Amino acid sequence: MSVSGRRRSVGLGLAAALLVVSTGPTVAAMPGEAGPLRRHVEAIHDTGVVGVAAEVTSPHTRDRARAGTARRGAVLPMPQNGRFRIGSTTKTFTATVVLQLVGEGRLSLDDTVEQWLPGVVGKDGYRVTVRQLLQHTSGIPDVLPRIPALNSVAGYRAERSRSYTPRELVRLALRKSPAATAEREWSYSNTNYVLAAMIIHRVTGRSWAQEVNRRIIRPLDLRETSVPGDSVSVPGPHARSYSAFGTGTAIDVTVLDPSMAVGSGSLVSTTRDLSRFHSALLGGRLLGPAQLDEMTTTVSAPGIGMPGVRYGLGLGELPLPCGGTYFGHPGELLGYRSWSGVTADGARTAVVYATSDGGQGTRQAMSALVGEELCRSLP
Repeated sequence: MSVSGRRRSVGLGLAAALLVVSTGPTVAAMPGEAGPLRRHVEAIHDTGVVGVAAEVTSPHTRDRARAGTARRGAVLPMPQNGRFRIGSTTKTFTATVVLQLVGEGRLSLDDTVEQWLPGVVGKDGYRVTVRQLLQHTSGIPDVLPRIPALNSVAGYRAERSRSYTPRELVRLALRKSPAATAEREWSYSNTNYVLAAMIIHRVTGRSWAQEVNRRIIRPLDLRETSVPGDSVSVPGPHARSYSAFGTGTAIDVTVLDPSMAVGSGSLVSTTRDLSRFHSALLGGRLLGPAQLDEMTTTVSAPGIGMPGVRYGLGLGELPLPCGGTYFGHPGELLGYRSWSGVTADGARTAVVYATSDGGQGTRQAMSALVGEELCRSLP
């Protein structure tokens, strides 16, 4: 289905099981925080996250709300427009750069991985296309389950400062893994976007980080968005992040070398910058009509485990509670989780992030905020 026939649409990525952690007191509403948005933020905080902040924009308004604390056990409010690791929302940035290269005639979505990265993924490189990488239909295994820092307290403490190269990540993903599935069924894999970042480098002669900065961050004046490389810190004002790794006892996991998520989840941003990015993207300021149509043409994504979700190229499509759909992507990277949504014309955005794993219902509460806030703008 084309964008023109489907502009009431949208997106999402993946979210993991959530665990309860202790939280600090709720912060009083700040000036300019709208009632309905405030109630949604409180509902998310009530599911067990330490802190939560959200922003909703339309052509003439900007509503913000916060709850909880920036640090567990401290009476310190969530920072206004604080920075956080945006996790898989990074994939939308990567897909945008790839599609810009397609629009410039420097790359085709039907090119194979082998054409650009000879020998990197073995024989599967001859059949997997760039489109399949961006769409998660390549069948290539996900590398993140093999990253110790993301999967246990001991692994985090031992390897939180470890750096990875993209080639190391691909080798790690493919080590002792079965060949990519011939059926090319939808299967979420961060390795797809590590490979996409490597292809960007090969096509342009510049790194993925340089191209994201040159093509998106600087043109849109996203002043609080950065590509951290192997820096273990979150720059600027930010809340701490916490994860329990399934143990029931959360630890501070703010310090992390995000190089294991190059192209797939390493960017740092704010609700304000993500609102500006998504509005520009769906508003046609970053991609030509043909490329935006490719990005928003979706396939069924049953692996997400949420009814009605479909996935395009770096964007998801999710039903709105009032009917129709919206575009966007959730993000998660060790204690920071976020959800971004935008109406099909780019006119209204809703972005929310929370710190810590949360508890039962956190994912649903974040989804409800985005869906219902976007619905408030519809006739």
